[in-house]
Amino acid sequence: MLNEDVRKLLNESMWDLATCADNMPNVVPVAFKEVTDDGKLLVGDVFLETTLKNLKANNGRLAISVYDAKSLKGYQIKGTAEYVTEGKIVDDFKAMVEQMFKGAASAKGALIITPEKVIVTTPGADNKKVL
Repeated sequence: MLNEDVRKLLNESMWDLATCADNMPNVVPVAFKEVTDDGKLLVGDVFLETTLKNLKANNGRLAISVYDAKSLKGYQIKGTAEYVTEGKIVDDFKAMVEQMFKGAASAKGALIITPEKVIVTTPGADNKKVL
């Protein structure tokens, strides 16, 4: 599902993560993120309070937008997230965040996202194509 192009853009760009609950959308930029070898998307929880509340209310459903602002190449990824507060993934994000913020912030947990649909958002003939 995550072909080489999608993976490359996910690894090189910031992500916008969108959730919704009670008819109120929420979108946040994501810098602490990773793509696993098996195609899962990981997001470190530093400031995801509203996101987590929305995920709880809508069975973990979310969307991620990733794009290159210069070329306009982009993808929307729809999927389901599971929240974890222990384990290697969380430990790795904690170390990353604490190093970047010099101890002023820490990761509280992590989202493990299972992509279910990848949609091309690049302008052109393939726009809206499902990969």
